Amino acid sequence: MNWQIRVPRVLVIDEEGRKVGIMLSKDAIMLAEERGLDLVEVGEGADPPVCKVMDYGKFLYQKHKQEKEAKKKSAGQRPIKEIKIGIKTEDHDLQTKLRHIREFLERGSKTKIIVMYRGREMAHPELGRELLQRVIQELADFGAVEFIPKQEGRNLVTLIGPHSKQELERIRKLKEAEKQMKPGQTSPVPAQAASPPAQSARPAPAGAVTEEDKKIG
Repeated sequence: MNWQIRVPRVLVIDEEGRKVGIMLSKDAIMLAEERGLDLVEVGEGADPPVCKVMDYGKFLYQKHKQEKEAKKKSAGQRPIKEIKIGIKTEDHDLQTKLRHIREFLERGSKTKIIVMYRGREMAHPELGRELLQRVIQELADFGAVEFIPKQEGRNLVTLIGPHSKQELERIRKLKEAEKQMKPGQTSPVPAQAASPPAQSARPAPAGAVTEEDKKIG
């Protein structure tokens, strides 16, 4: 930077990003000083090296600010968790893994689920698909599949992401409504008033004149 630049000539870019041209290094430094700025080498590998006129202090401040923002964003992104399940995983072990996945999802972490095939298990790919489908159904209240399960070598893989707050609230209300329903009732249906029984026609007493007799008469 500035008088530390040892090469005799440099290609100069001004503070607006415009190409000034090739200049003697000392002239380029004096040009920057006249503008109250610095001459900073930005393209060392070029021939001649590329130097830019800039406010070096402001440049360092902006760079530090950008790195700080990038670090902040990176810290806010939770790492993707990973759970591996074998075709022959015992049920109690599977329940333990499911509990871990639920905890990951509740904390906002996506979880990559890997169903592993070993040996001759590859001859029965449907076993892995059935197991993974069961896992997905068990986790339906906590998260949703982000891509269709796919085969990666000897593994069947999918990714489950946590539900949004709105979706979790919708699921909670739905479950509360289901608890309030009577056994066997699929939806709340109001009771209807029973219709009065139909009255059967009584036979006319003997000797009485009926409407039919009047018509005939």
